[in-house]
Amino acid sequence: MPVAEPQTIFPENYRFLQQHVYVQSGIVLEENKHYLFECRLGPVVARLGLGSINQLCDLLRENGRQELSRNVVEAMTTNETYFFRDPKHYDAIRTGLLPRLREERRDGRALRFWSAAASTGQEAYSLAMALLEDAFGNAKIDILGTDFSSSALRRARAARYRQIEVNRGLPVALLVKYFTRAGVEWQLRDDSRRLVRFEQLDLRTNLHALGIFDLIFCRNVMIYFDAQTRTRLLEQLRCCLQQGGWLLLGGAETADEIDRWFERRTFAGATVYIAK
Repeated sequence: MPVAEPQTIFPENYRFLQQHVYVQSGIVLEENKHYLFECRLGPVVARLGLGSINQLCDLLRENGRQELSRNVVEAMTTNETYFFRDPKHYDAIRTGLLPRLREERRDGRALRFWSAAASTGQEAYSLAMALLEDAFGNAKIDILGTDFSSSALRRARAARYRQIEVNRGLPVALLVKYFTRAGVEWQLRDDSRRLVRFEQLDLRTNLHALGIFDLIFCRNVMIYFDAQTRTRLLEQLRCCLQQGGWLLLGGAETADEIDRWFERRTFAGATVYIAK
């Protein structure tokens, strides 16, 4: 029997990791994702001083390894994000949603927005800057950012970004207006940060306690879930939206049965799902 290379995952361990990540996060990883496990779990293996991912699986199988389990699952989550990602969505918000909300909330009721997979915070902070640019600075605004990953949320709360991160999607004028230099990084100023709060959340749990929102970003999340989880999440997202509230998905995402709860519309070239 050939000896495996240090990072080669035995078939039984690959199946174990697939199941473990699915149970803990709902993320479905197909049979051809060996490179993903090797790339993302390699640093975990090195940090623990182990010889291989197979040894990591042996540790995971032991009872009482909750912290290790979370570290492994968080390593497998995708935290790809950047400022003003999918610019047409922000154009749609500015031209289609905000004028209506400005008219409807003359009574002073708060505007509530949710970034359901906030990662390191760029999506939520982009919305905060968009609201300030559209003269909503004096309105009652609550932007909630949630994510499964505790490490991503730590960076989101810090609101400090590397040069390469502010170069992705953030106009120079907004960088100068809303950020200050912090060594080799950029620190978001308090006028934007005060609008946003972050909480750790598993989207498979009961979401009703979060309350009702006017807009939910849930972009590039459901592509990692199976059909049953997607359907259950869509139903809960509808319950968290005002009637007529907006749901924004990723450009490549489709979801079965979405028409049960949402009407598909187009604003400023962006697809928007309106809560029925």
